[in-house]
Amino acid sequence: MVSREASALNLLSGIGEANGWRLETANSGWEALERVQAGTAPDVIILDVAQGEGDGLHTLRWLRRVRPDTHVLLLSHSGNAEQKMEAMRLGAEGYLVRPVKEQQLEAAIRRSLSSEGNSDAGEEIEQIADDQFFVAAGTAMRKLRAQLELLAQISEPLLIVGENGTGKELAARLVHRLSVRSGFRFVKLNCAALPGDVLENELLGYRALPGNGWSRLSKFELCQRGTLFLDEITEMPANLQLKLLAVLQDGCFIKADDQSRVEMDVRILAAASGNLEQAMAEGKLREDLYYRLSSFTVHVPPLRERKEEIPLLLGHFMNQLARRYGLPARMFSPSMLAACQRYDWPGNLRELEQFVKRHLVMGEDGAAPGAPEHDGIVAEDLHLAGNDIPGTEVSPDGGSTSGLKSLLQSVKGETERNAIASALEQTRWNRKAAAHLLKVSYRTLLYKIQQYHMNPPDYTPPVATGLIRNGQIR
Repeated sequence: MVSREASALNLLSGIGEANGWRLETANSGWEALERVQAGTAPDVIILDVAQGEGDGLHTLRWLRRVRPDTHVLLLSHSGNAEQKMEAMRLGAEGYLVRPVKEQQLEAAIRRSLSSEGNSDAGEEIEQIADDQFFVAAGTAMRKLRAQLELLAQISEPLLIVGENGTGKELAARLVHRLSVRSGFRFVKLNCAALPGDVLENELLGYRALPGNGWSRLSKFELCQRGTLFLDEITEMPANLQLKLLAVLQDGCFIKADDQSRVEMDVRILAAASGNLEQAMAEGKLREDLYYRLSSFTVHVPPLRERKEEIPLLLGHFMNQLARRYGLPARMFSPSMLAACQRYDWPGNLRELEQFVKRHLVMGEDGAAPGAPEHDGIVAEDLHLAGNDIPGTEVSPDGGSTSGLKSLLQSVKGETERNAIASALEQTRWNRKAAAHLLKVSYRTLLYKIQQYHMNPPDYTPPVATGLIRNGQIR
């Protein structure tokens, strides 16, 4: 530990004794550098930057040059966001703001020690919610995980960019779970799922109707002290983007119903999947809002850039789906694994999950309809058509048993109906908006609603009225 303060040294000494860790101390950054260059190779270096922010970051910069593989944690009296980001850029694995609790410091040290060597699957797969997991098995995702942990310690807006299906929402939920706001609500608002006026009402609250006297709480009010996740921010109407910018700058907004001022204590996380420069050029994203959101930006890499994770992801999705459907998990043959790692997965995690679902139900003979033996299979053989809606139709081989066909149709129907129900709920039964969200035609959605006998929550079956003549209603 690099520190002159007795309180910090005593705290770490107690943690070290309890865990059997040997503690060495240095009074200054230069002393630490001299000892490291002379051959001292600690597992973790804790830099106390209380004596001066510049000195601590300067020491960190030189430590990374001398021993780039050494784990470094920073202790500071300052929670300055720029200093935190600079520390992260220089390679710090943790940034703790004083006063720091013993359990907090011990947990940070353990995380650094556990990152030595290869982690097992339990450490690489992190549960965020009941059915949501963050997988960080490869170098790129472990780096992203470390960035998200550092960014969870601040309350500035965060922009999460990446292709569709890469897991941007999972990244947002992880930031919330790792932050001091985790005890409060995480609220998601999909800007592409709702018409502009409905979206504004959801974000800023409902105006009370004449003679009604009630209004709806805004998303800002619903997640006070929590986190608001704005998905597909480029789909938000320009006039609403301007209002959002004002909220971010002022930290408050004026309610439409009673003109009252509402102070806001909410962390804003925004996600975008397209080309942001093009979106700004086309007027879909205001430049001033972009610059306000993008001070801190992370990129979630596509699956084709982290193919080393595919075997782990296949096993994870297989176990998860097998439990969900009450089916025995299936193994993947070596040739199938090799084919999966050759394929680029343009639909990313969403496409991979759908592939595993088909493999679970149909096996290798049906996972790629019409494909030959999987030895030497080409990437196109693995393509899943129609991934826009989970559970899109797949046809098993003609030799499959009728029971297998029935099971497949049951799974397909359940997932398709759930996807439609979710879209209708998000859009408050605006069927055109739901069709846009599901990327199907309006007519197709109407047909599916009728097929699954779906009705709005407040639906009342019509009662036939009229004259009855000769046994018929006229």
